[in-house]
Amino acid sequence: MTKSLNALREIEELPDLGITLSDGCRLSARIWRPVDATQDPVPVILEYLPYRKRDGTTARDALTHPWFAKRGYACVRVDMRGNGDSQGVMTDEYTQQELDDAVEVITWLAAQGWCSGTVGMMGISWGGFNGLQVAVLAPEPLKAVITLCSTVDRFADDIHYKGGCLLNENLGWGATMWSYSSRAPDPALVGEAWREMWMQRLENEPFLPATWLRHQRRDAYWRHGSVCEDYSAIKARVLAVGGWGDAYKNTVPRIVENIPGAKGIVGPWVHKYPHFAVPEPRIGFLQEALRWWDRWLKGIDTGVEDDPDYRAYLMDGLRPAAWYTERPGRWIAEQTGATSHIPVEAWHLGDAGLCRAPAPLSATVNSPQHCGMAAGEYCAIWLGPEMPGDQRCDDALSTCFDSAPLEADTDIVGAPVLHLRLRADKPQAQIAVRLTHVHPDGAASRITYGVLNLSHRDGPADPHLLEPGHAYDIAVPLDQIAYRVPAGHRIRVAISSTYWPLLWPAPESATLTLEAGRLDLPVRAPAAGDEWAFPPPQAEAPWQTRALRPENHVRQSETDMVSGTVTLVIEDDFGKREDLDHGLIGGTIARERWSIHPDDPLSARGWCHWTDERERGDWRLRTETRCEMWSDATQFHLAARIEAFENDNLLYVRDITDSIDRDHL
Repeated sequence: MTKSLNALREIEELPDLGITLSDGCRLSARIWRPVDATQDPVPVILEYLPYRKRDGTTARDALTHPWFAKRGYACVRVDMRGNGDSQGVMTDEYTQQELDDAVEVITWLAAQGWCSGTVGMMGISWGGFNGLQVAVLAPEPLKAVITLCSTVDRFADDIHYKGGCLLNENLGWGATMWSYSSRAPDPALVGEAWREMWMQRLENEPFLPATWLRHQRRDAYWRHGSVCEDYSAIKARVLAVGGWGDAYKNTVPRIVENIPGAKGIVGPWVHKYPHFAVPEPRIGFLQEALRWWDRWLKGIDTGVEDDPDYRAYLMDGLRPAAWYTERPGRWIAEQTGATSHIPVEAWHLGDAGLCRAPAPLSATVNSPQHCGMAAGEYCAIWLGPEMPGDQRCDDALSTCFDSAPLEADTDIVGAPVLHLRLRADKPQAQIAVRLTHVHPDGAASRITYGVLNLSHRDGPADPHLLEPGHAYDIAVPLDQIAYRVPAGHRIRVAISSTYWPLLWPAPESATLTLEAGRLDLPVRAPAAGDEWAFPPPQAEAPWQTRALRPENHVRQSETDMVSGTVTLVIEDDFGKREDLDHGLIGGTIARERWSIHPDDPLSARGWCHWTDERERGDWRLRTETRCEMWSDATQFHLAARIEAFENDNLLYVRDITDSIDRDHL
């Protein structure tokens, strides 16, 4: 691998460079760039987010952006309209306004005297999404994109719906943004305007779960921003990065196989940048990204075109745990394509279990409503006990099909698909399918999973209710994975009709009758060892802070022995700290409760509460944001409240209530 030709350069930081858009809205940018960039212009790497550069992404920014700047780039972190220290109001995620603003920002940056005229976009999650979406608009200066933990299909692979089922993360992440986007700017940067800007946000901040819940099928709302609608529109060179501990496992293979010249890397990580992610091993992501930027923004031959199209970490099967600090395994490489060419083995579901030959099948699935408590978080991000634990408790509430002990190590690489012929006794039903690694002592580790709202069996744009008693042939795709099951261990297909609290339940408890089933399992020839080697991780000096309250994470289940209600309790205290550079103090606590009665899908209830504190000297602000959701047979019901305090005095309060019809959910 050819090294970058850049020598280290002295850099400067600008904490608040204003970019004024054509409608007069001023966006705030933080910039790291070589001090001599006006004499020797450099390309720009843009990261464009709503997550507050002043106190939101500061920890990762400190590790990342100065590193690139020293190697001849101007790194620009822009707070999107209505967030952080930027003016305006944000009305939704990935709006046309957001994307148009990004194009204006790119055009403005490219025209600056310290910019060489070429721009790249880099981002994780929201920034990974909008990097791809802006690439579809093809602003001329945008030559390359590095997208991490993102999606190409906003309906199928985001935090709202999965397999046409409603994800409870729709409420959970909506609660997060209800808190995030209602925070005030920093007076040290924006001056006396902070109060007016804060009040404007408080009065106009939308409660986004209600918006998202009004689109329960894949309509024009979701097609907007889904780059899979037209991959050919993307002309910028794309490097896609993901993690097996993340929610967005399917994106990297789809990008590699649909965007010419794209490359992909998937590690064992959760929703983090790979140079500081967990579980380890980490990689030298910054060095890999620099090779990408040097090639496509500076025209230096770094050899990236000759890299394998797809590099993935094949994880060894481990005993189940809600958190891992390390995943043993090896790096595998596919020179051309990602996983669609991996050979598929057929495993058949039968009354005797999971076998290689077709077998008679007559089984029913009717799970209690709390099946799924071992699923872990939909998207592991907060570094608490968020991963899927031992699956035995959920498997006991499911219908399971076990193989005989495997004769050899089996490398599962790709997206398994379960084909079923089934009947349902209700017009609305859902199905959850888990592929599980069963250890010799019975412990069960989830390998991958998939879910399907059976009304979406023919597609997500035009759902149809089931005819009770009618036989349907369906396919349930499972998420992409790279996982080794050791010889002598078993694999299991576990099928349930509920998956709480990952999915909101169907309005009635349904019984599914299975008549035939086949698992298409992508199995790669066993990897003898590493097929690729990444350099070790590098990073700049970490963010300097003073801890005022330690971080703490709680995840526990509770059963009310009187009522029978089961509740998942989540508390994420992100601590409280002071920035030793500019003195801003921030502290945040998030709390969630997800409760349901095993016999009653209409008892489902979700509740979220965020506390956010910002302080500087005698300036003290706090927001308390709450929301909850419940449903009856025909409607979803939402309630939300926001309270804002200045020096513990209630300054602002707003309540929202809403009811939304269920649409084949």
